[in-house]
Amino acid sequence: MSDETPALPVRPGPSTGDVAVVIPFFNGSDTLERALRSVFAQTVPAAEVLVVDDGSRPEENQALNALAELYPFRVLSQANGGQGSARNLGVANTVSPYICFLDQDDFYLPRHIEALGAAIPADDLRFGFVYADLDEADAAGRMVQHGLIAREPGRHPKRSVMDMLRHDMFVVPSAALISREAFEAVQGFDTQFRGYEDDDLFLRIFRAGYSNHFLAQSVTVWCIHGASTSYGMTMIRSRDRFFHKMVRDFPDEPLRVRFYLRDCLVPRFGKLFVEQCMMQVIRGDEAVRIEMSGMLARYIDVLVANPYISRMYIARLRVFHWLMRSSMRDVLKLASRLVRMPGLRFLLRLYR
Repeated sequence: MSDETPALPVRPGPSTGDVAVVIPFFNGSDTLERALRSVFAQTVPAAEVLVVDDGSRPEENQALNALAELYPFRVLSQANGGQGSARNLGVANTVSPYICFLDQDDFYLPRHIEALGAAIPADDLRFGFVYADLDEADAAGRMVQHGLIAREPGRHPKRSVMDMLRHDMFVVPSAALISREAFEAVQGFDTQFRGYEDDDLFLRIFRAGYSNHFLAQSVTVWCIHGASTSYGMTMIRSRDRFFHKMVRDFPDEPLRVRFYLRDCLVPRFGKLFVEQCMMQVIRGDEAVRIEMSGMLARYIDVLVANPYISRMYIARLRVFHWLMRSSMRDVLKLASRLVRMPGLRFLLRLYR
């Protein structure tokens, strides 16, 4: 018998033929070619490049098909279902063992695939995803700052559910490489979300026991601008759904001193609920104000049902909600404007 310890099987990192790039597309022909150029300029080429048209206007679809005559990628089309739905369809129509996503208004740096692939430990048999830092640019792709993730709260790579719930995860799909095995094991993106679907996906991959790794190097340029899906009521509604899903999925564990709502979800989302409601009062959109008032009421109901949340905090929220719904809205509107002035932010501080 040999005294040598058997060697562990080694998982090879991505190489040519191993990576599929999936780009969800929705009325974004003005930036899509920039994204495509970055994909086809990679030092390690992707084996598959697929663009999923998520219900774009006919003229946008025509522009997409014109680009498909210039670059070697496939096109799929579906009725509008959101980025998560489009990404799921794209993955389902590829076969490569590793997946990279790219939003239509972002673009890769030349070593995106090479750098992320090299960051996967060779002996990691439960590899889930590797993610990296990214640079910020404006809509035209002009640089704003280098390195975003290092400036954000939270730890990298992800090692704790408490940390992942307390902070935005800042695992951006356009700056990540994901194992197909892990993606399929959790059934991809939850299509109820049109915002926060990224946090939800990577949290579920983590909870399923897959590993994650962080590369402190920018591999993508993230173009942030006012037209991004990070703004507007679509994101607000999705945030509301995500909050309530997290409340259901993470009940408190007093015996283990884990109070997910009090210590993670309220600090992360509570101030956002109030700020968004105040903004709608200022804007004066009655239908949106009513919708936001309903969201705040549901948030308060969750807090009331939890014995570990400060009753004083709940009482202040109830006063705020009453002002928002009542004829006293003008008072709240005035207060909302005052707290935007230097030194008069006392009202928002009440709801942290």
